[in-house]
Amino acid sequence: MRYDTPVYFQHSQGRIYNPETGNYSKPEPKEEMRFACVQDTGESRMQLIYGEIRQGSLTVQLQNHYDDVFETIRIGGRRYKVDAVRKTRFKHIFTVSEVQ
Repeated sequence: MRYDTPVYFQHSQGRIYNPETGNYSKPEPKEEMRFACVQDTGESRMQLIYGEIRQGSLTVQLQNHYDDVFETIRIGGRRYKVDAVRKTRFKHIFTVSEVQ
């Protein structure tokens, strides 16, 4: 397995108040990059998690645990939400699906 794909864990900070305009603005999400092994999710695993076969589902495997808070994962130009998490002794495995 190669851990060569950059994966960005995104965390938004909430809305920021601008006193000059009196409006709230949505800030850019903070991103933290890790290298991961990204693969298509197998059909049997999709059947267990979703109860059906879904396109756009990926399995992201990190060599170490990632314990920080995040909302979405960005891989390339696409955003994904986490559907299932599995922690082994040293690795952290996420099953993700694309956010529309």
